[in-house]
Amino acid sequence: MSRRRKLSRTSSQRKALLRSQVTALIHNGRIVTTEARAKEVRKIAESVIARAIREKDNFEEVTIKAKTPRKDKDGKRVKEVIDGKRVTIYDEVDKTIKKDLPSRLHARREILKVLYPVKEVPKEIPGRKKNTKQVDLVAKLFDEIAPKYVDRNGGYTRIVKIGQRKGDGALEVLLELV
Repeated sequence: MSRRRKLSRTSSQRKALLRSQVTALIHNGRIVTTEARAKEVRKIAESVIARAIREKDNFEEVTIKAKTPRKDKDGKRVKEVIDGKRVTIYDEVDKTIKKDLPSRLHARREILKVLYPVKEVPKEIPGRKKNTKQVDLVAKLFDEIAPKYVDRNGGYTRIVKIGQRKGDGALEVLLELV
């Protein structure tokens, strides 16, 4: 029976802490944390990455017809008056999309159970709601991280000891993707 560290927290707090640290690790590539936390985060992160590696090529490309709004030179939608109402003009375009096969879709949903949603705020105008962007971490896992580790059999993370924390003397480490 494998034993997990309790990290001096209730189960809900512990799960939230580990989920947030795994999300930060995948989003940023490295995090600084205590040694005990890093060892727990490493287990979860490696299983998520292994799942992404197994399913990275499990999709089919499908061409669909999509309606996109026609735009003028300034990037604004073109509108016409039809029956007294201003209506946006749409053009039909062919788009190629990746359609997940069932096992990849299942893997995507299992990974989404672990990762929190991440919003990226630009540095030049912080705090603006319209400038924030939702980051698709699962797509990042499948498209960027998984191809990098295809030839590795585990060991996707590295723990580097930094030293003791000044406040309480806990051993701090740098947990990073290899």
